[in-house]
Amino acid sequence: MSVIIGSEGQDGRLLYDQLVAAGESVVGIGRSGVRSHGCEVPPFHGIADAKSVRDLVRETKPVALYYLASFHHSSQENALTDASALMTPSLEVHVTGLLHFLDALKHEAPGCHVFYAASALVFGDGNGSVLQDENTPLRPRCIYGITKTAGIHLCQKHREKDGLPASAGILFNHECHLRQEKFVSKKIINAAVRIKQGRQDQLVLGNLSAQVDWGYAPDYVKAMRAICALPQGDDFVIATGTLHTVQEFVDITFRALGLDSRNHVSQAGQVLTRSRCAMAGDSARLTRATGWKPETGFAQMIESMVQHALQEHIQ
Repeated sequence: MSVIIGSEGQDGRLLYDQLVAAGESVVGIGRSGVRSHGCEVPPFHGIADAKSVRDLVRETKPVALYYLASFHHSSQENALTDASALMTPSLEVHVTGLLHFLDALKHEAPGCHVFYAASALVFGDGNGSVLQDENTPLRPRCIYGITKTAGIHLCQKHREKDGLPASAGILFNHECHLRQEKFVSKKIINAAVRIKQGRQDQLVLGNLSAQVDWGYAPDYVKAMRAICALPQGDDFVIATGTLHTVQEFVDITFRALGLDSRNHVSQAGQVLTRSRCAMAGDSARLTRATGWKPETGFAQMIESMVQHALQEHIQ
């Protein structure tokens, strides 16, 4: 039995489908409610309700719990929204809800393996180095990163003090067709398809020279499952270790549609709301522990997203 918190996001949907395909019983908890495969689920009132969380854990006795819930906010929202307005829901989702599940598992299912989805934003500006690993200091510079860092520390506390096999995965950027358009990857893909279809002419982006460590989301979900299968919990960076520019992403996308990006894409400084240092992840520890390596290349990932977008009814 596996429980997925955040089952309606990109990673949660992929994971739910992978586990069902593997013949496992699964409970998925998302913003719109609960769904399950192969099991009964007691009434659930949300991750903020400690009693409801404990009842769920007591009834289902999970062997694996994937805490993928995230309160995503864009750099534009960071710039326009008061910090306290972002902090409150971020704490509730990334910290308080996680704590309720860790405490419930400690009492009701202490052998359950936990995977907590953290973010490369916990590294802040990269500490002056391009390559980040599990020994890189955690120095977040945004509310998303700050609260995800707190979640990592909670996993470490329950692992070291309470013996719970809890792992934190520090996830670098990973994409697939399920991404929302607020993410630059999907924004580029959807705009290119609209341009191909004659429904849009231009795409304006920020820093086209920005470098990102981009991986394929289904590969990263496989890494989560491999981590949960380990006998002990630990912290792991999940990344490709390779940097690509936004311009590269754009060029591959437009080329896949038979278009020249130079005719349709421009850069505007006012669109750039957050400047980030180039950072790539070193997944050597994960590879040593599980044998995991990315299977899908950068261009192949983009081409897959383009093909799905062509099949969708993009507004």
